[in-house]
Amino acid sequence: MKKYIIVLSIFIAACNSSKTNNENPTANGSENTVSLTAEQMKIAGIQTGTAEVKTISTVLKVNGVIDVPPQNMVSISFPLGGYLKSTKLLPGMHVSKGEVLAVLEDPQYIQLQQDYLMAKAKLSFLDADFNRQKELNATKANSDKTFQQAKADYESQKVLVKSLSEKLQLIGINPNTLNEDNLSRSVNVYSPINGFVSAVNVNIGRYVSPTDVLFELVNPDDVHLNLTVFEKDVNKLSIGQKVIAFNNQNPEKKHEAEIILVSRNLDANRAAEVHCHFKKYDKELLPGMFMNAEINVQSSDALTVPEEAVARWQNKNYVFVDNGNNNFQLTEVQTGVSEKGSIEILTSNKEDWSNKKIVIANAYAVLMKMKNSGEE
Repeated sequence: MKKYIIVLSIFIAACNSSKTNNENPTANGSENTVSLTAEQMKIAGIQTGTAEVKTISTVLKVNGVIDVPPQNMVSISFPLGGYLKSTKLLPGMHVSKGEVLAVLEDPQYIQLQQDYLMAKAKLSFLDADFNRQKELNATKANSDKTFQQAKADYESQKVLVKSLSEKLQLIGINPNTLNEDNLSRSVNVYSPINGFVSAVNVNIGRYVSPTDVLFELVNPDDVHLNLTVFEKDVNKLSIGQKVIAFNNQNPEKKHEAEIILVSRNLDANRAAEVHCHFKKYDKELLPGMFMNAEINVQSSDALTVPEEAVARWQNKNYVFVDNGNNNFQLTEVQTGVSEKGSIEILTSNKEDWSNKKIVIANAYAVLMKMKNSGEE
C-alpha cells in the first residue's frame, strides 16, 4: 500500500509537471475519457492487456471446531468402586492400550477372590459327589431324589463359580491363575485405547463409586472437523468436496480435509453440522480447537481481469478501455467473485470483452488523472 501511494504521488507530480510545460493531455471533451503520455504511463506502472476466461470457484467461508467421534472418547470408571491407591496421570499425557492407569484397593476385592476360590473348591466336591450318585442311581442303589439333589447342587455351584469368575474378570483379575497364594487387596485399572488423557477427576486416597468417572481419554487418530453451515448454504455441499481449514493463531498453515457427512437436521440457529475428515493427522489439532474453513462450492468458466484493473468510485466498479493512442474510456462493470488476484466481470458477451484492450494494472492511477483533469 505504501509503495502504491509513492507511485501515485510521483504520477501526480509528473502530471503537474506536464501542466507546467503545457503538455497536459485533455479529457478529449468528455469527463469519461482521459489521455496519458508514455512518460506518465511508465511512471505510474500502468499496463494494458485483455480480459481472460478462467475457471473460477465460489468459496464458502464457514467455521467450526475440531471434534472426535463418540467411539473415540472413553470415560474410565470401575465397576466395584474402591480407594485410589496410586496414579501418575496428568491431562495431556499419552497412554497406550493395556497400560496401567491407576491402582485401586478395597477389602471387597479380597472377599470376591475368597468367594471364588471357596466356590471352586466346593464345585470339585459336588462334581465328585454327582458322579458317585449317578453311578449309584444307575444300579438303583440310591433313590432318584438323592441323585437329582446331587445334580441340582452341582449345576447350581457351576453357575456360582461362573458368575464369580466373570466378576473377577470385570475388575481385571484372571480367575484361571488365581489361587490362595496370590490373593490381592488391590487391582489395576487399564487403558482400553491408545490416546491422550483429557481429564483426571480423582486424587489419591479418594473413594470412588462405580458411577464415578475416574479419567477421560481421547483417541486422536480419527479427529475430524465439525463445521457449522447455515441453512441457505447446506444444499451447496456434498460428500467428497474439498475443504481448506486453518486457525486464527496460525492462518498460514492450511489443513486439507474432505466432507464425509452433511447433516440434514437444523439447530435452533437454522444451521447444520458438516463433518470433514482430515487427509493428514496433525498433533497440533486438539479437540475443541476453533477452526476457519473455506469450501469451493462451484467452479465455472468466467471472464476475469486482475484486481488492479478494477477501480471503485462512488460505490461503483469501473475499468478503463483502451481506445488507442493512450486514450482510455471509463466503463462501468458488474463484478462477481474474486480468487487468487483475479476478479470476475459479469457480462453476457464474453467474446466481445475478450477482444477489448483495457488497463490491467494501476487503474486507480488512471482514475485519479481523469478526475484531476475534470477539475481543471
